[in-house]
Amino acid sequence: MLDTLTIATQRTTAPRLPGINFAQLDFGKTFADHMLVVDYHDGQWQEPHIVPYGDISVSPANSAIHYGQSIFEGMKAYKNHNGEVALFRPLDNFHRFNASARRMCMPELPEEVFMQGLLQLIRLDSGWVPTDAGSALYIRPFMFATDAMLGVRPSESYRFMIITCPVGLYYAKPLRVRFEEQYVRSAEGGAGAAKNAGNYGAAMYPTKLGQQEGYNQLIWTDASEHKYVEESGTMNALFIIDGRLITPALSSSILDGITRRSVLQLARDWGMPVEERKVSAIEILDAQRNGTLQEAFGVGTAATIASIAVIGYQGHDYELPTPPADAFSRRATAALAAIRSGEVPDTHNWMVRV
Repeated sequence: MLDTLTIATQRTTAPRLPGINFAQLDFGKTFADHMLVVDYHDGQWQEPHIVPYGDISVSPANSAIHYGQSIFEGMKAYKNHNGEVALFRPLDNFHRFNASARRMCMPELPEEVFMQGLLQLIRLDSGWVPTDAGSALYIRPFMFATDAMLGVRPSESYRFMIITCPVGLYYAKPLRVRFEEQYVRSAEGGAGAAKNAGNYGAAMYPTKLGQQEGYNQLIWTDASEHKYVEESGTMNALFIIDGRLITPALSSSILDGITRRSVLQLARDWGMPVEERKVSAIEILDAQRNGTLQEAFGVGTAATIASIAVIGYQGHDYELPTPPADAFSRRATAALAAIRSGEVPDTHNWMVRV
């Protein structure tokens, strides 16, 4: 992708890359040397800048703090076997970012600003892209309101930024999860399909309760009946039942995951039946009891594919079989890794070279 936008760049005078131990990375705690910053005011986006990573200043009356106009994306850059850096499906993240912006009454970002800002930032910090298996450069585009005013209305000014951090595996072992039947992540007609900050803040308390009971994450259920699966923690939930890949159909309460799209496409490529529909807790547990539940896993940018080992329901734990070497989730994990590393053809044009 050719550069069509000139972005003023201020390089750091104190690079931190030489002191980074890529073998010991806590997810989301080590940040690359630079960040992209673009402000919106007077009804239009201003000139983007790449500057050294560092703190920013906001007013105590910042309307994002008080009223929650804040959205973000999560994506990754990888190095292939030739040492070239490429992004995984960045345009999908761009379109979803703008969908979140529309839902949260925020200005949409021009594609040129998002993509050129992203590419030039990653190019500058390409040395921060790790090469170990399971590692990547995690990329966090985000936007928040910047009006300094206490008033419940959409802000008139905003800031868009991109920061990045090298990461390893998000989950080191299969997950223990349980169905959540009291609290909800989102309701139909709400903002669950948007990646807005409030969704994640509201999920923390019920997740904490689940973790105190020994579970890693929750399987969120619908708001009206607490019967049907929505998501698993911060991931989309997928199940293999009797050779079919089953996942909840997208709705206004379920995030349209980029990894979800990719895994469903792989299944279709391989001739596996795919069903996007309502799937209930009872259906899953019945399949577990009669032996037709072959796999359960969550998919998302941070974790990619995270296998589920135990599902809790109404005080009882149900153990799932350990996926064999030829299990779908293992094959999909390997296939995505091979596409990202350039070991196999990228037939769907998911990778964008930096």
